[in-house]
Amino acid sequence: MQKGLVFSAVSPAVPQSYEYHLVVHPAKEIFEQLKQEKEDFSATYKVSLARKTLPHITVAGFLAAENMEQTLIKWLHKIISSRKRFNVMLNNYSGFPSSKTVYARVQDHEPFRLLAASLQVIDQYIKDNGFPRAIIPAHPHVSIARSLQQQVYEKAIMDYSRKTFNASFMVDELVLLKRQNQYDTCKQVCVFRLGTALN
Repeated sequence: MQKGLVFSAVSPAVPQSYEYHLVVHPAKEIFEQLKQEKEDFSATYKVSLARKTLPHITVAGFLAAENMEQTLIKWLHKIISSRKRFNVMLNNYSGFPSSKTVYARVQDHEPFRLLAASLQVIDQYIKDNGFPRAIIPAHPHVSIARSLQQQVYEKAIMDYSRKTFNASFMVDELVLLKRQNQYDTCKQVCVFRLGTALN
């Protein structure tokens, strides 16, 4: 644990908790292409949920109390500013049968694994305050649509297996979002620039 910040446990009467998501947004042109893909999916398969979330790659998700937010921001800034920018290649589509999700594939997971590994101090902090461990996706991806009905998923994954999509972009920043629950709209908390730490 690094010096300077003292982590103290929260009492059992925890204040309102929030869902936090640390995400990467694709570069503008690719973001617009993926957003259009989500719109097209929504129209083709009559799934309104597909258009409700903006294109992103989740690096980590966790629960925390709002009174922990400033400490989380300080630690995330320290961690992310010390990491180098990296390139992301998106390559075609695939699916997760368990969650009935259709997504655009991230070709190389290694930069996301390394980034997630550097978040251990965040994971420890939220555990010390009585919250579950952070969720780190094993397969970084850009979701097109999720939680589909079985027959819709089967039709969509067959259609998308024949589609092609290739794009790459440089990741310069990560964005921290929060919401009260899964039905709430995410709000931006903070933007963290990669590679800005002073040597």
